[in-house]
Amino acid sequence: MKVLVIGSGAREHALCRALSLDPDVTALHCAPGNAGIAEVAELHAVDALDGAAVADLAASLQVGLVVVGPEAPLVAGVADAVRERGIPAFGPSAEAARLEGSKAFAKDVMAAAGVPTARAYVCTTPAEIDEALDAFGPPYVVKDDGLAAGKGVVVTEDVEAARAHALACGRVVIEEFLDGPEVSLFAITDGETVVPLQPAQDFKRAHDGDEGPNTGGMGAYSPLPWADPKLVDEVVATVCQPTVDELRRRGTPFSGLLYAGLAITSRGVRVIEFNARFGDPETQVVLARLKTPLAAVLLAAATGRLDAEPPLRWSDGAAVTVVVASHNYPGTPRTGDPITGLAEVAEQDGPEAYVLHAGTKRDGASGAVVSAGGRVLSVTATGSDLATARERAYRAVGRIGLEGSHHRSDIAAKAAAEAGS
Repeated sequence: MKVLVIGSGAREHALCRALSLDPDVTALHCAPGNAGIAEVAELHAVDALDGAAVADLAASLQVGLVVVGPEAPLVAGVADAVRERGIPAFGPSAEAARLEGSKAFAKDVMAAAGVPTARAYVCTTPAEIDEALDAFGPPYVVKDDGLAAGKGVVVTEDVEAARAHALACGRVVIEEFLDGPEVSLFAITDGETVVPLQPAQDFKRAHDGDEGPNTGGMGAYSPLPWADPKLVDEVVATVCQPTVDELRRRGTPFSGLLYAGLAITSRGVRVIEFNARFGDPETQVVLARLKTPLAAVLLAAATGRLDAEPPLRWSDGAAVTVVVASHNYPGTPRTGDPITGLAEVAEQDGPEAYVLHAGTKRDGASGAVVSAGGRVLSVTATGSDLATARERAYRAVGRIGLEGSHHRSDIAAKAAAEAGS
């Protein structure tokens, strides 16, 4: 099978790495890709938001599967355009991707499907915003209704900061604060059958101790030794399957990757948000533990044959990923800085630790790999347990040089300590 992956981040690098290890994949392409993906896939220049251009590329390459990584192309209908050309695409339609593209739409679907989530108000005027903030009180949870690259949510005790964010959003969802630890659970679906992956936990805040502003994610780990063994089955039964069934009932079946962001509250599991694609950086650790070859599973989801696939196989070990971010991220990041130490990680830490590229490119003049975004690298490692995977990940991070960069030093620290005690 020839496969084309759309996107240019660490999530797409993780997907390409997994697909490159699949013996059924005879040719692997990525558009537009990045400097790291170029080592495992052939890169092509394309506007990832242009469905016709993506479909033309897929047809010219004669691929048997297109995997759409990021949310923006899905919401823009890229998967639809590919399917219209008769090429299987892993990723929901634009209509179904509204589950991520509109927080208000997601709340409506959850209400109809009986999915447990936070109480919320959808607000469009200053008066409605003030009424909602007063109704819930602190801590205030304010979400931009549309796509915001993981940075559209503000959680704050400061009512003026909450109001300012809400007023800047236009249409906004204000909801009750959910207590308890957060969990990410991915489920592959063909619109009927739902196949869960292993849960992960990510770290949204920029700095150690969950301090600083929200980011797209600064690290993740899997498995979750503290989670109830029945958690995955419960989430499939109460969240994923009812949501997939409701979207099919509406005539907009969801095929692709359903990502449930969950809070394990004192009152039970509650949905924080849905995404319509693999999450970043959780994908990096989940795929590191998946033993089943990936291509056949994604193709089965894209062609409505997921119920015929054998159960997924997983490693017993653990995986940790640490994001190395550029200077000033998540503000306006500095780019163009050279990255050193990549070869050293490959030589001295592989195959247990490796670097997945997020915001990188090759400098045309020097040929050096340089930073090209806010989150630059996802340094990922596996091990027999979280402590081992964590030690390997941070040892590899220590070899990386990127002027002005920052990373969290506490990814998976608490979980590893609890698992070892």
